[in-house]
Amino acid sequence: MVKEVRIYVEGGGDGNDTKAALRRGFHRFLQGLISEARKKRIKWQIVICGSRHDAFKNFVTALKTHPEAFNILLVDAEGPVSNSPKLHLMERDGWQLPNMDEACFHLMVQTMEAWIIADVDALSKFYGQGFNANAIPRNPDVEQVGKEDLETALTNATRNTSKGKYHKTRHAPQLLEQLDVARVRKAAAHCDRLFSILESYIVGSV
Repeated sequence: MVKEVRIYVEGGGDGNDTKAALRRGFHRFLQGLISEARKKRIKWQIVICGSRHDAFKNFVTALKTHPEAFNILLVDAEGPVSNSPKLHLMERDGWQLPNMDEACFHLMVQTMEAWIIADVDALSKFYGQGFNANAIPRNPDVEQVGKEDLETALTNATRNTSKGKYHKTRHAPQLLEQLDVARVRKAAAHCDRLFSILESYIVGSV
């Protein structure tokens, strides 16, 4: 029975303001889950950690300081994923994760920008005039789009807009708030996995 969910997220830079903005973005993106959790009086905490190393460190600490919570680590994959999230992180980052529950590990594949390009309508609405939708890859599986290609596509699509070129800490939090969750889940299997696992834990709590 889950009493609390704690999600440790990579991103937000080093500033308190940028971390707070990304926290709001994820809070809105996960709002449906949060609402269901609160109906069951399940506490919910999104912790924006900055670097992936700090996210991992904070997650490991939480396993000791909040042992009753469902602690989750959410980081960029930083490349193609061919194994489970846990094995991917062990092999790519050299993190030691023995006896840790696979359900605790989640990836944004290949980076969070994959989730963003999954909803071109949200991008177009956010950037407005000058946005070049043709620059966004139309692969229905956004997790197949490489990290560098994601960055290039967003730069090319937004360079002529009044908001300027896509900026990770300035724009991503606001875009997260506007994304259609269903579209992102359909286009990104690891995002769907995050929602599905959280749903199962919340539904299973009494």
